[in-house]
Amino acid sequence: MEFYHILNRGVDRRKVMLDDHDRVRFIHDLFVFNDSAPALHPSQPGRREEEVVRKLLVHIHAFCLMPNHFHLLLSPAIENGISLFMKKLGMGYAKYFNERNRRTGALWQGKYKKILIEHDAHFSYIPYYIHLNALDLKFPEWREGKVKNAGSAIDFLNTYRWSSHLDYIGMRNFPSITNRGMLSSMLGTKREYKSGIRSIISDPIIAAGSLDLE
Repeated sequence: MEFYHILNRGVDRRKVMLDDHDRVRFIHDLFVFNDSAPALHPSQPGRREEEVVRKLLVHIHAFCLMPNHFHLLLSPAIENGISLFMKKLGMGYAKYFNERNRRTGALWQGKYKKILIEHDAHFSYIPYYIHLNALDLKFPEWREGKVKNAGSAIDFLNTYRWSSHLDYIGMRNFPSITNRGMLSSMLGTKREYKSGIRSIISDPIIAAGSLDLE
């Protein structure tokens, strides 16, 4: 199975998620658009949840939402699944955002960036990296391994709802979005995963690897 790091930014690096309403909508879209069937418009009556059989386009292993960009770790569930999913996600969220903010034109800076995870070292680091992006909001020095108070940084991560980090440490947040089982053998126990997070933000050499992941 192939894994891909997917990311995209707002046009001119503008913010694409202005508040929690936008962030909840993007999370909603990660779930709804991950289906080979056409997504129903919110005003259309849908079938009851128990009657719906979904055919996934991708497996979402990790994600992190930021004000002007997002990160996803995906593997295809069907042929061309990533392309189909990203088209639905990009167009669907842009339509919502433009309508809500009474704007027109492109929302994203262009086609999303798609990076194949080819090496074991990259694969073992990328889930941590995706989740650690949230630290840019308050502890940007993590990228140089210069966080002076790792406990405070970790506390911030543990209160940041807009990534899959909380689900990986056993705090139910958006558990239906991600397929976490495929990474469990690599990340280890919840305790080992937490230890990995602390190691990265406290080690300049390990943290420097983040510069190669965008």
